[in-house]
Amino acid sequence: MLERIGFVSTRFAGTDGVSLESAKWAQVLWGLEDISFWYGGRLDRAPDISLCIPEAYFGHPENQWIKDRIWGQQNRDPQVSQRVRNMAEYLKKPLYTFVKKFDLTLFIIENAVTIPMHIPLGIAITEFLAETRFPAIAHHHDFYWERVHFSVNAAQDYLELAFPPRDPELQHAVINQAAQEQLSWRKGISSMLIPNVLDFENPPPAPDDYAKDVRTEIGLSPDDIMVLQPTRIVPRKGIEHAIKLLEFLDDPKYKLVISHEAGDEGWEYSHMISELAREANVDIRFISDRVGEIRQYDRKGRKVYTLWDIYPHADFVTYPSIYEGFGNALLEAIYFKVPVLVNRYDIFARDLQPKGFHLPLMEGFVTRSVAKEVQHILEDSGYREELTNHNYEVAKKFYSYSVLRNSLMTLITEIKGL
Repeated sequence: MLERIGFVSTRFAGTDGVSLESAKWAQVLWGLEDISFWYGGRLDRAPDISLCIPEAYFGHPENQWIKDRIWGQQNRDPQVSQRVRNMAEYLKKPLYTFVKKFDLTLFIIENAVTIPMHIPLGIAITEFLAETRFPAIAHHHDFYWERVHFSVNAAQDYLELAFPPRDPELQHAVINQAAQEQLSWRKGISSMLIPNVLDFENPPPAPDDYAKDVRTEIGLSPDDIMVLQPTRIVPRKGIEHAIKLLEFLDDPKYKLVISHEAGDEGWEYSHMISELAREANVDIRFISDRVGEIRQYDRKGRKVYTLWDIYPHADFVTYPSIYEGFGNALLEAIYFKVPVLVNRYDIFARDLQPKGFHLPLMEGFVTRSVAKEVQHILEDSGYREELTNHNYEVAKKFYSYSVLRNSLMTLITEIKGL
């Protein structure tokens, strides 16, 4: 039976994990002849298949007012409770409109009842499901108990109610084993493990005319070796370890290229990274002004590339993260057949490493032996090709669209009781 599926979240726009993974789910569902529609506060989906409610965006001023009075607090003023209730009621009505307007048969809720960035929206969704028994799948990316920021709060009743709700008819999908176990232990909720995926059945195309000049445009010479750090500049990304790696390699031809900026977590870490690079005599390039969500030209008339334009030009990728919910940048490096150094963060050690990837690994810090292994990979083209081809085949087996397709078919069959 053809499904008309409504994706629901606070935002479907840009290159955040939720927006990217939901687009992949929709693409796979289109292949199954199902149709997708979108509800959110900020959307870059086509207007004719979307319902944009600005108040549903986590950055909306009303929601920001509520967040400022809930997180880091131990007591909640009655006015806050009332405004949460008012906003939840306001956001619930468009959910009914969304279903009716597009004749929907199923919801896929993307992280909106997982991490409490927008408490009123989570409550609105929970109450809508309770009132309608509407078929739904909750796709969980990161739970509140995984973030220190949410540990002190005046919202425990809301967290218990809606993040996620204990709705017997709601199906749950998580992206790693730890989340699956914690959800069961904390909430008594069973779930299906559906990892993040890429289209490994279809390798990426070679750089086109627009992207062929990336290295020149970011100031690299033909002899330079581009070591790409494809992440934001935030402490949990462990970028200091990438600098240490280049310090050990001790060759001016190695250039550390960082694709993204610091974002909303402050600039102190970014300043520290710059200082560490100066002290270690490491050539570091910050190119966030040349990388965007879409291809375009900036005000100076320079090309702005997507991250996927950058990967094919990288000689090596560093991924020394201390914590990741999954590891999208790792999969992307493997997809583009670029060798990658990985710190054995918990989710990698439990979920990805047992699959059989052959990668240079660090255990919390970079050693000279790790640097020698990286140097071997970069200097031996035959070994590098063997390594990257092997990792591509492993990823194709465990993290391809076909894996996602089978999981979604199972979930939809279960929720429909067929």
